[in-house]
Amino acid sequence: MENRSFQYDKCEIAWCPGCGNFSIRKALIAALEESALDPAKTVLVSGIGQAAKMPHYVNAHVYNGLHGRALPPATAIKACNPELTVIAVGGDGDMYGEGGNHLLHAIRRNPDITLLVHDNMIYGLTKGQASPTTMTGMETPVQVFGVFAEPLNPLALAIAMGAPFVARASAVDVEQTKEIIKQAIAFNGFALVDIFQPCVSFNKLNTFQWFKEHTVYLDAAHDPADRVGAFARAIEAEKLPLGVFYRSPARVTFESSLAVYKQNKDPLFKRSRSMESIRDFMKKKYA
Repeated sequence: MENRSFQYDKCEIAWCPGCGNFSIRKALIAALEESALDPAKTVLVSGIGQAAKMPHYVNAHVYNGLHGRALPPATAIKACNPELTVIAVGGDGDMYGEGGNHLLHAIRRNPDITLLVHDNMIYGLTKGQASPTTMTGMETPVQVFGVFAEPLNPLALAIAMGAPFVARASAVDVEQTKEIIKQAIAFNGFALVDIFQPCVSFNKLNTFQWFKEHTVYLDAAHDPADRVGAFARAIEAEKLPLGVFYRSPARVTFESSLAVYKQNKDPLFKRSRSMESIRDFMKKKYA
């Protein structure tokens, strides 16, 4: 992979015209390039969904897995080769619904990976069912009398769980989204960025205009080191704040705590392997 650009235009992008995913893609590619990262040492991991198509439209390594299951392979990839920049990408249904349990344990383990969640408050790939973040009362083809359940608040959840980096961005503002993604990638530890993403086909409530009118950036007085203050801002509902809510002091990352790196910092793939030792180990294990 000699090309140092993350721009990839060799395939047709299968998103609806006007989709907020285009803006997020633009912000992500700009963030990767401005961070001077190497495409050959960058991996984008996703599950299933419209947002999960993102890795196919960026010039980097790709792992595309099962619905809701992006975080386990992303964690494993980083553990096997800590030299890589690993970014998991998915939608609110993919990451907060089917993948919600993996999110909780990724926060606990703290791998040095970035999680970008395209939060359009709807299931876009399967044509408009309510997702974990769909607003109460919204009518969908399945919830014909309106959504009854309270929407999940991923930021409040992550801060309460002790996630070390928690932020929210908006596809409406490409420049600020790019800057927030850059901070998340540079952070040493698990970084969650929830990104508001208008779905022009199946969510006629939370439109580009709606997000413009219902969001506001955290001001300079906000202290991202204040966890209690960050939680308080995360549960605000009248105007939904954007920016970096919480950034904790350094925590030990999952991969750096593994026994295989205590004496030898080389990634696993760089180490010599003895098939004879492996066979002996297996014989003793299953004797």
